[in-house]
Amino acid sequence: MPLVVDTSAWNRQREPSVLASWEATFEADLVANCPVAALEILAATHDEREFAAVEGALSALPQAPVTGSVCRAALGASRELGARRRIPAADYLIAAAASECGFGVVHYDRHFDVLATVLDFESRWIAPAGSIP
Repeated sequence: MPLVVDTSAWNRQREPSVLASWEATFEADLVANCPVAALEILAATHDEREFAAVEGALSALPQAPVTGSVCRAALGASRELGARRRIPAADYLIAAAASECGFGVVHYDRHFDVLATVLDFESRWIAPAGSIP
């Protein structure tokens, strides 16, 4: 199953403890992109050259688009979570986009475990929680 990459996983892909697993997942064409995550990832680039390289890599991945139904699902998840909804809007949209496509989300962020309780997607940690700074 393709896995939409969250910024939290993207930023940790070169950690020695996850590098081999990340590369195998990437080479098996199981990493997907969502434009919301892409915006976050691209915001951290340092110059135009890096921006272009990262943008090219992300655009070559399978896509989980943000559609009207994705936005409605994200809003519904927020409503359903109630008091537990203190989750960034970007995470709602990434999870809802993954769910709509039948994808999972690879991350290093507990928010996706919470979102998986109300949206139908697999929440997969890039490494065990607390194992990477």
